[in-house]
Amino acid sequence: MTPEPDDVTSVLKEWASGQDRALEKLVPLVYQELRSLAASHLRNERPEHTLQPTALVNEVFLRFLDGREVVWQDRTHFFVLAARMMRHILVDHARARLAEKRDAVLVPLVFEGPFDPSPISDPALLALDDALTSLKRMDPRQCRVVELRYFAGLTLEETAGSLGISVATVKREWVMARAWLRREMQGRPPA
Repeated sequence: MTPEPDDVTSVLKEWASGQDRALEKLVPLVYQELRSLAASHLRNERPEHTLQPTALVNEVFLRFLDGREVVWQDRTHFFVLAARMMRHILVDHARARLAEKRDAVLVPLVFEGPFDPSPISDPALLALDDALTSLKRMDPRQCRVVELRYFAGLTLEETAGSLGISVATVKREWVMARAWLRREMQGRPPA
């Protein structure tokens, strides 16, 4: 049974207000969905990736606990931040791996759609992260659309609701951001 968004939101607010026991209530409400999100992220990674979905979820919770205080808005806000954190964990993991293995080969990144991208090599993941950082400086909203659609797996409607914009605007920004990232990624030299 999927928990109601209001249940998750109320527990998040309890946790933000300093109630330590709220975390014990939160984990069962969000764990399966976080694990699915982690599995989705890892499906896009190289086949021999050493992280497993459970380890990725555990790392997210550890970073939430060690990180700054978050003022949770709602369930969507939680999953958006969790997806962003998963991306950062995977980028950190790729950087560490490449530091050990300097002769990695860049595999072109192909944006086929929000939920079924081609597998991403460590260098391509780092190049994508660099490209997203550039996109964020150029157009923060387009970057947020990519994060919400590609990394958090939100629908067009959920993305629109999270950003407070129309579905048509999300579609337009999604198309433009993908085209920009595709061009940016194709023009990058190997790492």
